[in-house]
Amino acid sequence: MIEVEIEADDWTDAIDDVEAAVDRAAVAARGDRTGGVVVLLTDDATVQDLNARFRGKDRATNVLSFPAAAMPGLDPAPLGDIVLAYGVCAAEAEAQGKTLTDHLTHLVVHGVLHLAGRDHEDEAEAEAMEAEERAILARLGVADPYTLPHDV
Repeated sequence: MIEVEIEADDWTDAIDDVEAAVDRAAVAARGDRTGGVVVLLTDDATVQDLNARFRGKDRATNVLSFPAAAMPGLDPAPLGDIVLAYGVCAAEAEAQGKTLTDHLTHLVVHGVLHLAGRDHEDEAEAEAMEAEERAILARLGVADPYTLPHDV
């Protein structure tokens, strides 16, 4: 199950059927894994607060992933929560020459992969995670997010 919660109207103002875009990306990234994912579309201030409280970084960021704690007896166990900041995401999409929908799709895929245990702390992990992201996004018709338009 994918649950999309929208706290910031900017998301629905900017993207037609944003819930469907998020659901499509999360389902594709989850693959055959079981477990629910909650995606919160909110504003920069909310993400900054969460980033400060849970990561000790007092700034907004594009996406945060919170893996679910183990819940004995709950089958399937939820994968966790993803939170996205509208202002940061919109500014990044514009700076990178991407549509906000494509950027959101990439960040949801990225977040779900984090919930599934992927990471990019070292070069080998980063390359593997980016390759998985590229493959998922290609199936969704989204261009390689690591190649900017002027790089092509």
